[in-house]
Amino acid sequence: MARKKIIAGNWKMNMTPSKAVELIETLKPLVKNDDVDVVFCVPAIDIIPAVEAAKGSNIQIGAENMYFEEKGAFTGEIAPDMLTDAGVKYVIIGHSERREYFAETDETVNKKVLKAFEHGLTPIICCGESLTQREQGVTIDFIRQQIKIAFLNVTAQQAAEAVIAYEPIWAIGTGKVATTQQAQEVCKAIRDCIAEIYDEATAAAVRIQYGGSVSASSAPELFAQPDIDGGLVGGASLKPDFGQIVNYNK
Repeated sequence: MARKKIIAGNWKMNMTPSKAVELIETLKPLVKNDDVDVVFCVPAIDIIPAVEAAKGSNIQIGAENMYFEEKGAFTGEIAPDMLTDAGVKYVIIGHSERREYFAETDETVNKKVLKAFEHGLTPIICCGESLTQREQGVTIDFIRQQIKIAFLNVTAQQAAEAVIAYEPIWAIGTGKVATTQQAQEVCKAIRDCIAEIYDEATAAAVRIQYGGSVSASSAPELFAQPDIDGGLVGGASLKPDFGQIVNYNK
């Protein structure tokens, strides 16, 4: 069975609650596409109004982060059941900005992945290399390490439900886009790695997104690749152009 494309917007630290509702109302008619799962990953304070605004549409709401403990003295963090109770379906885990600015590690990413599955949340697990790593020719080795640690103690059944987002760090918010061939090469390597950890059936089920300055013009060619199952979209998800990305196939 063909994998259904999943196109998610990562709003990052943008949009107040009222602005979030306005944007969702604007985008609702523009992102209709039954062939694609559409997800808006929004700031924590926007989640509840976003879930309400998205009701009756094909938009599902995701979170941008989550902690790996159930509750406790972790000021400023969001627990998994807070997300599920609010109506969240997806959660981004291990984005390069979380790793760079907030000291997240492969090990904490793994803890969050396990906790997300425990609560029925679908993790969007991020991986990606720096410009130096690409120039030194260690991209595939580095990505494989990130994937292997992220999926430690994850069952095959859980892994098949996961979403992996390959985002070359050097292409996030820079206007640079990996060539279609570069993106496909790494996404295939990720699928091959999942096959090694589990089996071919699990690897065939996992959905792998490309992220990093995805635009309406680059989306059709990227999403046509055999191992690219959609995109994790940053800045363009805050604009009406996001509708063109979602409807890349029309």
